[in-house]
This record gives sequence, C-alpha cells and structure tokens, in this order.
Amino acid sequence: MSLQRFIQQAVSEWMSGEGPDSDIVFSSRVRLARNLRQIPFPLLSTESQAKEVIELVSKAMESEDFSSLDHFEQLTLNNLSGLEKRVLVEKHLISPHLANESRHGAVILSENESVSIMINEEDHLRIQCLYPGFQLHEAWSMANKIDDVLEQYVDYAFDERHGYLTSCPTNVGTGIRASVMMHLPALVLTQQINRILSAISQIGLVVRGIYGEGSEASGNLFQISNQITLGHSEEEIISNLYSVTKQIIEHERAARRTLLESNRIRIEDKLCRSYGILFNARVIESKEAAKRLSDLRLAIDTGMITDLNSKTINELMVLIQPGFLQMYSGKDLTPAQRDVRRAELIRERLQTVANDLNENGG
Repeated sequence: MSLQRFIQQAVSEWMSGEGPDSDIVFSSRVRLARNLRQIPFPLLSTESQAKEVIELVSKAMESEDFSSLDHFEQLTLNNLSGLEKRVLVEKHLISPHLANESRHGAVILSENESVSIMINEEDHLRIQCLYPGFQLHEAWSMANKIDDVLEQYVDYAFDERHGYLTSCPTNVGTGIRASVMMHLPALVLTQQINRILSAISQIGLVVRGIYGEGSEASGNLFQISNQITLGHSEEEIISNLYSVTKQIIEHERAARRTLLESNRIRIEDKLCRSYGILFNARVIESKEAAKRLSDLRLAIDTGMITDLNSKTINELMVLIQPGFLQMYSGKDLTPAQRDVRRAELIRERLQTVANDLNENGG
C-alpha cells in the first residue's frame, strides 16, 4: 500500500454502493472525538506535544491488538502537497480542518479506507468509520473496537461526570457523531424535503451538505447526524438516528413511487435528458454535474437506465471534484479549465462503461 494508492484510486470500498438500502443511503459514518490526558488540546499544543501524540498513537499501531483489526498505513500531512490533501478531503478520508488548519496533523488509514483516524485535528484523535449503505450499527461496532484498543495504550481525557472531554463543547460526553449520507432526489422533486428536514431538526438531529458543516447539499445528497452527545449513551444515539433514517427511507421510496405513478413519461424525460447532457457536454460546472449525476443515479435506481450502475456514479461524484480533476491532469487548472476537463472526464467514463457493455454482449 502507498500514498499514491490512496490518492489515485477514486472509489473507496465504502463508496462501492454495495450495502443495505444503498439506493438511498450512500454511506454510514461513526466518528469518535478523543483527547489525551495531560497534553494540551491541539489548539494550544506545541509542535513537540503534537509530535508526542503522533508517537503515542504510532506505538499503539504497532501492537498485535491493533494490527488484528485491519492493515493500517500512517500518513503525515506535512509530507503531502496541497493537492494531495485536497484529494483525501474529497474522498472523505480527512476533514477540511485537518487538511487546511492543522499544524502537525497525521492520518491513519485502513487498507480498504473504511477506517480513518485523524491525529491533531480539532481534537487529538478523530476515529472515523465509513461503511457503504445503511450500516450504522456496523460502523459503530468497528469504531468502538478501535477505541477500546487505543484506550489500552493512551490515557484519554475523561471526566466521571461529563464524559470524554473535547475541544468543542458540543462533542463533550460520548464524543460520538453518527451520520448517514442520503440521496433524496424524489423528496426534493415533490417539494417535501423542507418539511422533512424541519421535522428532523426538532428531534436533536442536524442536516448538512456532502462535506459536513458549512457545505451545501450538492446533488441532492444530505448528511444527517446527531447533534447531542451528552446525556445519552452511544447506543441510544445510534438507535435514534437509525430509526429516523428508516422513516426517511420510507418517505423517499413513497415519493419515488408517486413520481413514477403520477407522470412517469415526464420524469423519464427529465432524467434521460440529464444522461444525454452528461454524455455529450463539452463544458460543465460542478453544481450542474452534481445535479445531472443525481438524476442519473435516480434513473439507475428506479430501473429507467440499465446500462450503468451506481458504482459508476459514485466514482464520478468524486472524480469531478477540483482536486481529482487537477491530479489527473497533472497540473493546476483554472475554474474554466476544470469545467472543460470535468465534461471530458464524464464523457470518457460513460463511454467506457457503454463500450464494456457492448463488448460483453449487453
């Protein structure tokens, strides 16, 4: 395994689309925030203290307990270029904060990229587990195992009354953030999405865009996560999000049925027009590309288009991001140049899939 493998391979295993309810739930994530006792939190720590955190975690990595969970690789952020860090952000393997603001950050990645342990981000440790489809309990189980192993080798900052201590007060307690990334195009098209999201916000959950806090819900992808970490157990937080997600899945499925039953030909026309635009466009901005790819994924998931699969769309959702576009071009690109390269890359990928289908007798 190497840095180039993490950088150049667009689709991580958690993006494969092969998981429960993966036509609606893009991914499930559990993240644990942890800090080490007697070492200042990253905002106040010195370079030597930040390095001490990395050394302590690296030592834990060498243990048999840790290696039994998976095969891991550690990357030091200072050794990466700005473009390489941006690509890791686009793959959701590190946060924008770790890429842009951490002075002495590192990340530990599992071979299949479902586990990412960020070091010296906003907290000393951010243990993140990402699974394809609707697998919240599975993601929590792995995060909990990693947390238990690390706790054998490092001394966490923990208070009997308040729980795990974190840089941000909203993470104090369990330190857990559980989230699902959901593709909800039918709720958007039927104009039910605002009502759904309003109801979600009233029961202790928060809705963000594809890259978390401060990002837009591009391509009809919404990240739904818990807002409260204190006063509830991890299991209660996971179960609450699981229950709400099941209800949203049912609403999205009902909205899809309504669209197809009420005016199927117009919906087919809308979605297939997006396919035509993506297959032929010479210039396309990122927002339009995300919107068209959302249409294409809905067409695949509802059986309107059968010569593509969701994995192709997941791959394109990553490949069209600025970091990947520039990496594959081998140079920095202006926004206008990226729009041209984005359209070209989409055409090439869709044509390759179509050719493969024809060669296989599709």
